[in-house]
Amino acid sequence: MGVNENVQKPLDHLSAALAPEMEAVNRLIRERMSSRHAPRIPEVTAHLIEAGGKRLRPMLTLAAAKLLGYDGPYHIHFAASVEFIHTATLLHDDVVDESSQRRGRPTANLLWDNKSSVLVGDYLFARSFQLMVEPDNMRALEILANASATIAEGEVLQLTAAQDLQTDEDVYLQIVRGKTAALFSAATEVGGVVAAGSPEQVKALFDYGDALGIAFQIVDDLLDYGGVTQTIGKNVGDDFRERKLTLPVIKAIAAADAEERAFWVRTIEHGDQREGDLEQALRLMADHGAMEAARRDALDWAGRAKAALTALPDHPIRTMLMDLSDFVVSRVA
Repeated sequence: MGVNENVQKPLDHLSAALAPEMEAVNRLIRERMSSRHAPRIPEVTAHLIEAGGKRLRPMLTLAAAKLLGYDGPYHIHFAASVEFIHTATLLHDDVVDESSQRRGRPTANLLWDNKSSVLVGDYLFARSFQLMVEPDNMRALEILANASATIAEGEVLQLTAAQDLQTDEDVYLQIVRGKTAALFSAATEVGGVVAAGSPEQVKALFDYGDALGIAFQIVDDLLDYGGVTQTIGKNVGDDFRERKLTLPVIKAIAAADAEERAFWVRTIEHGDQREGDLEQALRLMADHGAMEAARRDALDWAGRAKAALTALPDHPIRTMLMDLSDFVVSRVA
């Protein structure tokens, strides 16, 4: 299993359709990431924000608002806020995970230090809340504030569940809903709220973002074991080396016999990893069909995302969002 390079990227179509709005978001991001007194803040922020990320989450906010016919200015504020939240969490995650690579480049904590990464992440969280309050929309503020808390909760849950072979698929889903899907669903939901969508429309947008985010994370977990370093922007097998219990590993452990379980105890619980262990982990996942089973789960969540969109107006943006659901899972061949 690897990256499918032959799939046309619907994200490019969505980006083209939202180009004027995204340019406004990018201008606002560059304006608000500045600091008169601490030049390291824009240095660290620019290193990550300008690293070639697709800006998927803010695009989801813009797309949701446009799908419901919004023509005001405030979806720009919320989209920029979503991107700041995302960037802040990446800075913090790389410190927690002791990562050395992000989007194919050295991480900020490696180029500067952990203290700078944490403090700049804090600054971006503060900036995101400044952006949230400017439109004076309490419901939208509540959505993004709740998402920020849920993301932190998901990261802490992952920390406490890490290296615990009792972690099952229900706990994994709870972690993914926190650390990844929460911002996807908040991004789409807040777009519906700022566009004054009906409760049914806003709920549909939330459901779409939630399912898309879960599919996205499952695929990311699969790519860690079958992707290409230059394509996925990190080293293949990092999750195994960091002893993370992602879905394919959880499925392999659930099907393991006593000898196989002893391997997982040694490598994941005890952290005693030796040469050839990554290859052995891949063999065990293949023997039990864990990778393909996880891919089927991702396909199911992508299908749920598409189903949620049927409650929304027939619009070219809706078609692009449906195509995006398919693309997320087609990244793995």
